[in-house]
Amino acid sequence: MTMSESNSVLIGRKPVMNYVLACITFFHGGAKEISVKARGRAISRAIDVVEVVRRRFLPDVKVARVGIGTDRLSPQDEGSGMTNVSTIEIVLER
Repeated sequence: MTMSESNSVLIGRKPVMNYVLACITFFHGGAKEISVKARGRAISRAIDVVEVVRRRFLPDVKVARVGIGTDRLSPQDEGSGMTNVSTIEIVLER
């Protein structure tokens, strides 16, 4: 089964509960599987989102798989080299 990209929650700088609400909305909308994605400093926020969804709101949701990796970003200033940024993808299923 392939998961559509629309079932992805991309974690950024907003409060944790904003992303928790997005996850719950996907599941109540009939999604069987969603993906929580983050990179860099947002990784810890992504883990917080998953734990709040699982422990407080939807106890029947399980972590299907976790993928980690590295993105290479082009330099933002002249003279600096490529930058490595850690990434995580946590797939939740109901």
